[in-house]
Amino acid sequence: MSTLQISQGTFHLSATRNLMLPSLTIRAGESWAFVGANASGKSSLARALAGELAAARGEVVNTFRPTRLSLEQLQKLVSEEWQRNNTDMLSPDEEDTGRTAADIIQQEVRDEARCRQLAETFGIASLLDRRFKYLSTGETRKTLLCQALMAEPDLLILDEPFDGLDVASRANLAQVLAQLHQQGHTLVLVLNRFDDIPDFVERVGVLAECELTHVGAREAILAEALVAQLAHSENLQGMALPEADDASAKTALSSQTPLVVLRDGVVSYNDRPVLNHLDWTVQAGEHWQIVGPNGAGKSTLLSLVTGDHPQGYSNDLTLFGRRRGSGETIWDIKQHIGYVSSSLHLDYRVSSSVRNVILSGYFDSIGIYQAVSDRQQKLAEQWLQLLGMRAVADAPFQSLSWGQQRLVLIARALVKHPALLILDEPLQGLDSINRQLVRRFVDVLIGEGAMQLLFVSHHAEDAPQCITHRLTFVPDGDGYRYQQDRL
Repeated sequence: MSTLQISQGTFHLSATRNLMLPSLTIRAGESWAFVGANASGKSSLARALAGELAAARGEVVNTFRPTRLSLEQLQKLVSEEWQRNNTDMLSPDEEDTGRTAADIIQQEVRDEARCRQLAETFGIASLLDRRFKYLSTGETRKTLLCQALMAEPDLLILDEPFDGLDVASRANLAQVLAQLHQQGHTLVLVLNRFDDIPDFVERVGVLAECELTHVGAREAILAEALVAQLAHSENLQGMALPEADDASAKTALSSQTPLVVLRDGVVSYNDRPVLNHLDWTVQAGEHWQIVGPNGAGKSTLLSLVTGDHPQGYSNDLTLFGRRRGSGETIWDIKQHIGYVSSSLHLDYRVSSSVRNVILSGYFDSIGIYQAVSDRQQKLAEQWLQLLGMRAVADAPFQSLSWGQQRLVLIARALVKHPALLILDEPLQGLDSINRQLVRRFVDVLIGEGAMQLLFVSHHAEDAPQCITHRLTFVPDGDGYRYQQDRL
């Protein structure tokens, strides 16, 4: 019986990225789906399983004869077929060039009888004489599957087989793959969404930040709390955020008002500049990532934005349309801000339920010390639903994973619908799947609300997808210079 076994596998992808596969065994006749977000290492996993990516460390034993099919291969083949009309590959008597579906299927193995048998299995026998470049997206997928099966591989690896297909074509392809599984083929599907996992798939692996974090039976993996939340987050696009408690009490900002304007900003301690002549504007609609090493001044900049730094008065600083020192109160600033940091997370050690942590956001407190209204209870329930945490609403906050706790604190910061959400090192201390969970929810929450984001981190690669601009603290002699980029 053929098997593929990987133990403590490390696969180099670049100078700074590795694919980590701690333990994986695929046996003949099994059906697998590996699910991961963009940039999680899915295509690299497919190449590793196909033997196209060698392990730098660890042990890999593969007795399969694998074949890998990817969307990139399909796009390349279609492009090549269309290019034939623009080259000197034309025969003297050719008017329309391009290979037929039968030619594509038999590209490596010539066997007309097997070609027709496979085409009939996939329901494309009537297309064998049609030129490949004129086929629909679903038909080209099936043609390439026939081509792959001509060589009778015992492991078929499909990288994003459903990407770009409509609902009917996806269902049809899933049915074809189910037939292959019933015939004893070993199938591995590499997918972007949990919803894409066909019913016949028996085993599942989850990729997060180039690490295989979960592996096992389908039902057990999809029942895992973190995996279930990732799957839940796929269905949140287009969902409106719960309302504010009292929208009428909130001061509205003009859609044209910059949230932050700092001109020639300087902050010094003992005559040593921490911020040194920084000009920075956060325009309406922008989402910024602030990147730099420890001690660069990121936290100092944040304290200016939150109104907490006393040197804010000595700078040309305008926050939410009001010049600092023009008679505004600290509440006038903080009413527009939601804030989450690792230090806040560490401070939130009081005994409290998940529900009460969210409710505490209405009072900017750690814990609940005053009466909660019925409306606030109802809104908190909606936030729990959005996070996929209704089942753990009354569980102790400390019983959640570190990443789930971070999500609850982000919801706590958002209940008052701030104009500006500040996340200070929100991924610090999280493992790979928790980091992916937080990033995905940040994208959803920012995308569905009217708020803007300041995302502070040490690493540019930590940024969620919603980021539009980056402010980088770049070492320069004894200090730092500032690089600002639109992404």
